[in-house]
Amino acid sequence: MSLFEAAGLSEGVARPLAERLRPRSLDRVVGQRQLLGEGGKLRVLLKTEALPSIILYGPPGTGKTTIARLLAEETGRHFEQLSAIFSGVPDLKKAFAEAEARRETGKPTLLFVDELHRFDKRQQDSFLPHMESGLITLVGATTENPSFALNRALLSRAVALKLERLDTEDMAELLRRAEEELGKPLPLTDEGRAALIAMGDGDGRALLGLADQIAAQDPAEPMGAEDLRRSFQGRAAAGDKGGDVHYDFASVLQKSIRGSDDDAALYWTARMLEAGEDPLFIFRRLTVIASEDIGNADPRALQVVVAARDAFRQLGEPEGHIPLGQAVAYLATAPKSNASYAAFKKAKALAKSTGSLPPPDHALNAPSDLMKSEGRGQGYRYDHDAESGHAGLSYLPKGMDREHLYEPVDRGYERMIAERLAAYRRKRGD
Repeated sequence: MSLFEAAGLSEGVARPLAERLRPRSLDRVVGQRQLLGEGGKLRVLLKTEALPSIILYGPPGTGKTTIARLLAEETGRHFEQLSAIFSGVPDLKKAFAEAEARRETGKPTLLFVDELHRFDKRQQDSFLPHMESGLITLVGATTENPSFALNRALLSRAVALKLERLDTEDMAELLRRAEEELGKPLPLTDEGRAALIAMGDGDGRALLGLADQIAAQDPAEPMGAEDLRRSFQGRAAAGDKGGDVHYDFASVLQKSIRGSDDDAALYWTARMLEAGEDPLFIFRRLTVIASEDIGNADPRALQVVVAARDAFRQLGEPEGHIPLGQAVAYLATAPKSNASYAAFKKAKALAKSTGSLPPPDHALNAPSDLMKSEGRGQGYRYDHDAESGHAGLSYLPKGMDREHLYEPVDRGYERMIAERLAAYRRKRGD
């Protein structure tokens, strides 16, 4: 029985292009050269005596299901498929029981589980004994980073392989195959073809779905980029705000600002907004950046971010994006220093290592005669009465060796801070 028949559809109904173009060998898979090319990781695994369990992770529409099905065919295993979204413990027990019956006839089982990360810990643990006994070869698919989404015990028994989003060349090849299957070119201008590939956004299944719709419309004139935008109203750019890409975008935004790449910082901010990211999450990240990466090289950076966040709350969307962009541009072009951030990290480590040392006596108040007799407050000098406004006292615990924690850089406002700090240290005799 074909997959089409199994879905309960008659052969008279046109099957989707994505199904009709599903490759019948690993050599026909589009993209994933790092896995399927000469010397690729998956090719190497196929040459081993026993195929290990595998976790395929990466963006949607990159071939995870197809590769799993072809692995079963290449290794002579029965292909069994479950979705963690629709399956539970009874489905798993049934799959394991059927795999046991199959093993008695000499037929091994490859169990493909889509959206594997959707299973909870107990369900993921249920695979372990059957993977270890060889009852099943598990191939799990997930769009999440398995290091965070899957149990460590499960992950330690499998090989994790990352699939990459399809590039422009891969998407063009898919369109060529689609036109070959349709028996005619799609009614697209050159500009429209480029726009269609961009709308696919590295997702082969989505691209073929769009191609299906264009073929069904059969427009009288070739469609350009604007025609496609009107017909499909665009597609949301990749950026699962609750998943792995959410953190990838936050990471690249911070590194772009740290690296003073204003173009990239503005671009990734826009990408996050296009993907549906909460602007307040972006503002929280910018607040961290303003202190961690810019710090006292430009103390106004933190003020700019806080003011822009308040303006966003007042304006709402989309006007509130304007102060957001202003803040990003300011941070990206500001002088950079992580000196205050590094200093406080060292201070926390020092506090942890020195235990409960008391403050020096001269720093303590002495409101009673008893306290004065104990030496509290003795030797204190009021800084505002000193000629330079600095009396030169140390306020570290008595007997503790001084370690200079804060070392301003020679950039921006910290250049002036460094001059003052050097004067304070000379006065103390550091």
